[in-house]
Amino acid sequence: MSPAADRFPGDAAEPGRAAVVLLSGGLDSATCLALARAAGYACHALSVDYGQRHRAELKAARRVAASLGAVSHRVIRIDLGAIGGSALTDPSIPVPEAPTQGIPATYVPARNTTLLSLSLGLAEALELREIFIGVNAVDYSGYPDCRPEFIAAFEDLANLATRAGVEGRRFRIRAPLLTMTKAEIIGVGTACRLDYSLTVSCYQADADGRACGVCDSCRIRRAGFDAAGLPDPTRYRTDAPA
Repeated sequence: MSPAADRFPGDAAEPGRAAVVLLSGGLDSATCLALARAAGYACHALSVDYGQRHRAELKAARRVAASLGAVSHRVIRIDLGAIGGSALTDPSIPVPEAPTQGIPATYVPARNTTLLSLSLGLAEALELREIFIGVNAVDYSGYPDCRPEFIAAFEDLANLATRAGVEGRRFRIRAPLLTMTKAEIIGVGTACRLDYSLTVSCYQADADGRACGVCDSCRIRRAGFDAAGLPDPTRYRTDAPA
């Protein structure tokens, strides 16, 4: 049995089944791609250059897609910085370096809605019916577009808003990491032989992909490896805390 088999009970991939997989280059999306591949899917990876300040993750996405054998990897460019409202797209808004109350400044307005819309368009164009996204509602930063309710609502929308959907060729949004802890995510990714040193999670990584060690994403990632009892392969900047 593959490491991903228990993530898709009663619905193993059929021969020739393919899917679109959103791939940011971070830990969660890379694990999602690894799980989809382990379950037998031919994966069309999709990354989005949306104007994020941590652009090193796009280089990481290319490395991960190649390492995991994605059959294609597209990078679509849009400009969410023109909307603003997030520390990840507006350099004038500092990335929080301490835990904050409520939804943090790193939330990007409508990001996952936009990314899923792009992946839906690609899936329909390729005549595919399944889309994978690595959202997580357990060890995460409290983003509203990482909740089960959002995934279910978008799947309903996908089947209302597309020719394929109204003709009965329904789409399914797969979120296999949704209810897993970060330690569990790292464990299943490791079982799928994912090399986490290829990934970049830091919200303010430098041009070489080295992590700050203090942002919310770095803290969650480091705690995940500690809880999983596995060495942290993250490359940190020289000024990062030990």
